Amino acid sequence: MLGVFLIIYYYNKFTEKQLQEIYGHIKSADYTYIAISLFIAMTGYLSRAWRWRYTLRHIGYEAPFITSLFAIGTSYLLNLTIPRSGEVSRAIVLKKYSGVPFDKGFGTIISERIIDLILMVICVSGAMILQFETLKDYISEEIPLKLLLFYGIIAGILFISAVLFFIYSKLPIVQKIKIKVSGLIEGTLSVFKMPNKWPFILHSIYIWVSYVAMFYITIYALPETAQMSFEAVSTAFVIGSLVIAFSNGGFGTYPFAISAILQLYNIPEASGTAFGWIVWASQIAFIFLLGGLSFLLLPLTHKKK
Repeated sequence: MLGVFLIIYYYNKFTEKQLQEIYGHIKSADYTYIAISLFIAMTGYLSRAWRWRYTLRHIGYEAPFITSLFAIGTSYLLNLTIPRSGEVSRAIVLKKYSGVPFDKGFGTIISERIIDLILMVICVSGAMILQFETLKDYISEEIPLKLLLFYGIIAGILFISAVLFFIYSKLPIVQKIKIKVSGLIEGTLSVFKMPNKWPFILHSIYIWVSYVAMFYITIYALPETAQMSFEAVSTAFVIGSLVIAFSNGGFGTYPFAISAILQLYNIPEASGTAFGWIVWASQIAFIFLLGGLSFLLLPLTHKKK
């Protein structure tokens, strides 16, 4: 619902002429490059499904590739409704169709997210360092640093308090949670102990390479963005990734965040907004397609379950 209000808010700032220009860009885009981008996205999903099997195998469980793929497809779809609910659904699907205990399966998912977070931090840090001068003014205008610092301190205090309570509490419910957490820890640490850690890491790197590649290829869909430098593309990719990570799939915010960044590189606002919509809408449509098929095919391919 918030995303709908944000879309209305941003579009009320455009004139009728600008809206017609945005629509014209979207209508005249070369969607061949979008199809190539989605093909690259599919290879990333396949790589993610195959990577998951390494951590599961290390803790003594085996899941068919198709089960892993459909579980991931379903999780991406659910993440568009309730943020981070997809991770829970992946573990539930794995428990139902492959008999992997929820806590251990969820632990392997956490280990994946830790690696993904590290790679995202590397990407963000690299873009920030290389494009610091360009981003400095934008960040200072868009992010209230004092407010961010205040919330960071409050969050830190609450986090430390929660950790201390969890460690020293003798409440029965806390003891039960500790047992579950031990299973999560086993799954999380599995990535650092398994014999196939290097294939796992290479798959992790490829997944992020596929993210960058599928974003980069879409710049050729519009003449106005086709001449963008790699620096501009990498900065827009990083900002877009952060928007998706910290919002409900970027709904209502992604196109306008991309447009704001591209304006720093002299891309007209209408062209940047159209580009943001093309990238976001194509990826969302792909998630709905993959997620919908996964949701429907899971019970059909596991009739015995």
